[in-house]
Amino acid sequence: MDENINHDCCHPEERKSHHSDKVKKNLITRLNRIEGQIRGIKGLIEKDTYCDDVINQIAATQSALNSVAKILLEGHLKTCVLERINEGDTEVLDEVMLTIERLLKK
Repeated sequence: MDENINHDCCHPEERKSHHSDKVKKNLITRLNRIEGQIRGIKGLIEKDTYCDDVINQIAATQSALNSVAKILLEGHLKTCVLERINEGDTEVLDEVMLTIERLLKK
């Protein structure tokens, strides 16, 4: 997973990430695939596809979104959060905990 990590940091005053071109390309490719999956699910609904088949496609899409979130979270922890902690900003831990709570809600 480390190839997806960008070693630039998110600066709290700017609230903007700085992903490498490689990471951005990876994330955009994944999101484009997810976008296609969503359109596919819509099409299945329009065609009155058997519910279980639609639900399986929804589960696959949720898994793909979770993978995107995992890549982003890993990069954030290894760069932005680590840097802020090293600078003495421990409030970032509360921010990360809230983010993880949101990710775990279903």
